[in-house]
Amino acid sequence: MAYDEALAERVRQALSPRRDVEEKRMFGGLAFMVASHMAVGVEKERLMVRLSPERAEACLEEAHVRPMDFTGRPLKGFVYVEAAGVQTTAGVRKWVARAVAHAESLPPKKPKKPKTVQKPKKPGRG
Repeated sequence: MAYDEALAERVRQALSPRRDVEEKRMFGGLAFMVASHMAVGVEKERLMVRLSPERAEACLEEAHVRPMDFTGRPLKGFVYVEAAGVQTTAGVRKWVARAVAHAESLPPKKPKKPKTVQKPKKPGRG
């Protein structure tokens, strides 16, 4: 999984005041979950940003932004922000803030039930 560690560190810094952030490897990079929702990630030298479908569509008008299409088809509500769009701390913070705002707008996720481990059956007597 190749991603720009320096950019990931800048995202960590932008998210550092929060206590509800978790990092997960996804989409061939590193994703940052906010309140259990995927918010923003780093893939190669670019950001992956999750927004509402309407907001993502509007953001496509901005420089250095394109649809997130790593599967060959654009994902609704996700955009890539190319490296040129996140060269500055202000640029990273702007996109992280947008992603966090979207994650906060989503309903809380239900806690996952713990996985139960089945005990092996005892061999029968015969």
